[in-house]
Amino acid sequence: MSEAMAPLKIRQFRTLWFASMFSNLGSFLQTVAGSWLMLELTGSATWVGLMVASTTLPLFFLALPAGALADLVDRGTILLFSQGLMGGAAAAMAIITYSGDISPGLLLTLGLLLGVGVAFNLPAWQAMVPDLVPRGLVASAVALNSVAFNVARAVGPAIGGLILATSGPELAFGLNAVSYAIVVTVIFMIRSHLTVADQDASSIPNAIALGIRFARYTKPFRRLLLLAALFAITSAVIQSVLPTRTEELGGGEFAYGSLLGAMGLGALIGAFTRKTVVETLGERSIPTTITAFGIFGIVQGLAGHLAVAIAALIAIGMCWVWTLTTTNATAQLMSPEWVRGRTMSLYTLSFVGIIPIGSIISGVLADVIGAGAATVTLSAGTVLLGVTARRFAVPALADIESPEFSIERTGPDHISTQGGPVMVVNTWVIDHDRFDDFLAVMNEVKAIRMRTGAYRWRLYRNAANPHRLSEVFHLVSWDEHLAQHRRIDDSSRILLRSARDFDLEGSPTTYHLIAVDTEAPEDWDVLVAAHEAYHASDGSIPLSPNPQPAPDR
Repeated sequence: MSEAMAPLKIRQFRTLWFASMFSNLGSFLQTVAGSWLMLELTGSATWVGLMVASTTLPLFFLALPAGALADLVDRGTILLFSQGLMGGAAAAMAIITYSGDISPGLLLTLGLLLGVGVAFNLPAWQAMVPDLVPRGLVASAVALNSVAFNVARAVGPAIGGLILATSGPELAFGLNAVSYAIVVTVIFMIRSHLTVADQDASSIPNAIALGIRFARYTKPFRRLLLLAALFAITSAVIQSVLPTRTEELGGGEFAYGSLLGAMGLGALIGAFTRKTVVETLGERSIPTTITAFGIFGIVQGLAGHLAVAIAALIAIGMCWVWTLTTTNATAQLMSPEWVRGRTMSLYTLSFVGIIPIGSIISGVLADVIGAGAATVTLSAGTVLLGVTARRFAVPALADIESPEFSIERTGPDHISTQGGPVMVVNTWVIDHDRFDDFLAVMNEVKAIRMRTGAYRWRLYRNAANPHRLSEVFHLVSWDEHLAQHRRIDDSSRILLRSARDFDLEGSPTTYHLIAVDTEAPEDWDVLVAAHEAYHASDGSIPLSPNPQPAPDR
């Protein structure tokens, strides 16, 4: 328990944690009020599914630019903007509902506007966790964020149901707006701790492309994203059809809040038991908790009494937290700081951004076969996913090798430069007997180049001399190439050094070719500044001397 609570000893994290608890409470009041109001306005499970999806649907379109901004722009600014937008949308819901002018289309539109704020908020919020706590406490900090979320889940829905029954949805919307104002105040207080070190000077499209390439060429991370997306589709049914499922069980507003609260109570228990469960199960943790989630989902869908459904939802909440805190912490620990905003946006997109698809599927299916049957059907899919999850080879938390960057290799200060695109050519003369081994290593080298900045990579063989092979990769600019050197972590540096040993003379050659702008003056001294020092420190091939004599001037 002391280790689980350790991040709260850090003042900045503690202050934001308490504020997020109030904000999460407001969000659950919003969820209960919005879903129930939509059901009253339309009587349609499909419309309710759309309303549930509205706050996360914009993630599907905005997560990638939001993640790029979280790496390129001050994260405090992004959080202030997104929290303000969400608070404004909630306040508008309260005012329009109180005036009696609310309609299904308007309610859904304001839900989507709030979802835009969520899309920009989540990548920055998740990426800032390692900015506030030491890397060794990341998993505990993620679990504590889950505690804050699930304390709110445990009491928020029941309070929301009570507010609906006594005061109407407009009060729930208004309280949510106030909760966002509290978070904005706290962010102003800790804003100096949310600055990204060594921000890249890059365009948003290039930053997005680099984030995608990082995920594509980091195999464990890529598999984690696929697993999270599949879990999002099948697990969304539990909450998205719960209002309709409550009616099937003969309950009303308070029963609906109680069912959501039961899931929150289970999630709260799961947050404090996470460490024991994860350490006990090891690499079997994610497969086991996903399978259990599906099994209890089937029980909830088959339940004929409210008490059975509540018990099943407590177990579902525990499995939910065990699964998501593990996958979230895994994503953060796999991600180096320079790209963490983008990797967390991809993780958010793969789970939260995919949930609306699952919610819509669930709502449509519930309209056709009933909420209980829809819950059983999709939960069976969750069980199947859990049974096959070990094939995704997601490492256990204890086995993750986080990227490390030696202090001695930080290199010179960044220099803003122009010039590009850049083509780097590295050439080996190898022994034919080591050809297969060389190809295997170069396949790993390709992954390093592509996830640290290159947008194209090929290995060429000299037609006249088959023992001479050249690695060629391209970057958008010289500035990006210098940044690529700073992104080489310790394990990659060791691999690059081992690749050099394949050359028969132990000294492969390297040349850097920069596209010439025929209309701009030459500023070569600025372009090459700091470059040689990087090559000497990060395992890259030492710069080759110019084989041609310098021209007479």
